[in-house]
Amino acid sequence: MQKSMLQMSNHAKLYIIRYFFNWLWYYMDFLEKVKGLLLEPSKTFDSLKDETLEEALKYYAIIAVAYSALFALMFTFAGSLFGSMMGFRDFGMMMGAGAGIGAAVVFFVMFMILAIAGAFIGGAILHIFVYIVGGRKGIVQTIKAVMYGATPSLLLGWIPLVSIIASIWSLIVEIIGIRQLHGLTTGRAILAILIPIILGIILAVVLAALLVAYMTSTGVPRYGY
Repeated sequence: MQKSMLQMSNHAKLYIIRYFFNWLWYYMDFLEKVKGLLLEPSKTFDSLKDETLEEALKYYAIIAVAYSALFALMFTFAGSLFGSMMGFRDFGMMMGAGAGIGAAVVFFVMFMILAIAGAFIGGAILHIFVYIVGGRKGIVQTIKAVMYGATPSLLLGWIPLVSIIASIWSLIVEIIGIRQLHGLTTGRAILAILIPIILGIILAVVLAALLVAYMTSTGVPRYGY
């Protein structure tokens, strides 16, 4: 009996040690990947060509969790501070108590859903243009480029003002990702990224113009007459 329990104890110790080293290896690999994508994206993307979508999603989920948590806390704190400054003391007290935690949780869940869904939907739309410019390595490589390319934005995007630099940085990393993972030229990779952005801006301008034209032709509704 004692021998059996001793064997079980040894197995448990071995399992814990193995789990610890596996976690440590993954943590070190994760940090190395972050560093590479920030400082040496071309070389890093070359090493990520054979990685599965599951591995990319795991990496993306980790930095998305960090971003969502930090952004939710900052958003909630800013809301509480704004409410207090505007004289809504009850609002500030409410946000500082349980409701503030609840709001942070809601924002966190919302940001996570948007981040994950956005990566897949955005990747699918982007792949259309990647295919048009000659990318033939498959949609998985495009989604991987989107997920890994988001590293600067998700790590620094929650900081006011810095988020602008982080967004541009992410755009550059994503272009490099498309180039390396699809074997395209830099020019073609830039086109694949810029075409949907330009089309989106044009569509927004057209819709805004149509809305203004509609409001002008129908007149602004007047109340109290």
